[in-house]
Amino acid sequence: MVRAHGDKSERGIALVVAMLVLLVLTMLAVVMMAGVAVNRQVAGVGMLRRKALDNAEAGVAEAIMRIRNSDVGMVTTNPRAAAQIYLAVPGSIPVVGVDTIAMGTAQPAGNWLSYSSATKNDKVLTIAYKTDPGRTAIYRYDKTLNPAVHLGGTGMPIYEITSTGTAGNARRTIVTDVITRPITANVKGALCAGYNVNFVGNAVVCGYNHSSDTPPPSTGSNGRGVAPDCTPYETLGGNLPATWSTGSITGGGASGTTGWPINNLANQTGFYAGPWEMLGMPQSDFASFIGAPVTNPASLNGLVYIDGDQIMGNQSTGASFHSATGEGMLYVDGDLTLNAGFQYTGLIYVEGDLKLNGQAWILGGMVVRGITTIKMNGGATILYSSEAISQKLSQYAGQFTTISWREK
Repeated sequence: MVRAHGDKSERGIALVVAMLVLLVLTMLAVVMMAGVAVNRQVAGVGMLRRKALDNAEAGVAEAIMRIRNSDVGMVTTNPRAAAQIYLAVPGSIPVVGVDTIAMGTAQPAGNWLSYSSATKNDKVLTIAYKTDPGRTAIYRYDKTLNPAVHLGGTGMPIYEITSTGTAGNARRTIVTDVITRPITANVKGALCAGYNVNFVGNAVVCGYNHSSDTPPPSTGSNGRGVAPDCTPYETLGGNLPATWSTGSITGGGASGTTGWPINNLANQTGFYAGPWEMLGMPQSDFASFIGAPVTNPASLNGLVYIDGDQIMGNQSTGASFHSATGEGMLYVDGDLTLNAGFQYTGLIYVEGDLKLNGQAWILGGMVVRGITTIKMNGGATILYSSEAISQKLSQYAGQFTTISWREK
């Protein structure tokens, strides 16, 4: 058998080519494995960043919940007011400055999401007012103005929530500006009555529009013209008569009513069909808004509906409160008696009769349908405040509107 020349050289070349192909495939495999590792690492970082952002959003949700529940206790007279929520239990919360309120997280114990810190640092979940750079005035939102967002004046205060979420080495910080969604009430007077009104003693009703920060009697201010004067707390515009009634309005003693363009409007027509008409919503929506009736509420904070028929039974006393405080909306389907020490901010609507005695004090407005009597006695005081009504109704309705959202 005759061998062809070059067989050995050709076999050597084939081996070299095979080795080169194997090397190339190996390199490709290495590159692909490295790419998979990088992609996995990038995906892991992305997942951590998304988790950190989710945690930050959860922090905003707790902050809004604490505002809704009045836990933060921030007053609009102090632009420097703030609240900080720590990942700590009572007894382990750091000491903070005089303008700041510190509290522990409301999360279930042992299952805390990482959106704050246990110590004072730049990761602490913080609620503050949106202010000017010098923190001397608070930005507010009033849709009736142009621009709606403005410094000072009227409207809902803007809360600025700073929340930092972490997950592994990832950190995301967001700043969210929110307001309670405004709910307005078509109020006819500081006291709106569907029956005759009788003032006795030194009762006071003022229809001038007061700020929601007007101090209660415990600080020495129990009515317009009584030292210290409430005049500095009266806002410009939006004033109403002190009393609007479909019946007569009679006064006695040192009682006083002040309003604009007239102190009192008697013998009027057009009393509300119900509180839903005053709030501009269908009756069915109001039923959902106010919630289920109660007979003995544990607190008067919030949207409280008292069924006077259940309370009264065979009696005629109706609902009665003494030395109680509350805010929001109090709706009484029956008679109501308010005695000395009662203080309320917001709106009270009574389907039956009213007896307002002693140093009872209301900032906002009061509506009484009346059946046989509407009587204000002693030093009882009603100061009209559209701001107090809107703020408290909006706060407890539980609806918030985001004005802005940004990531730091």
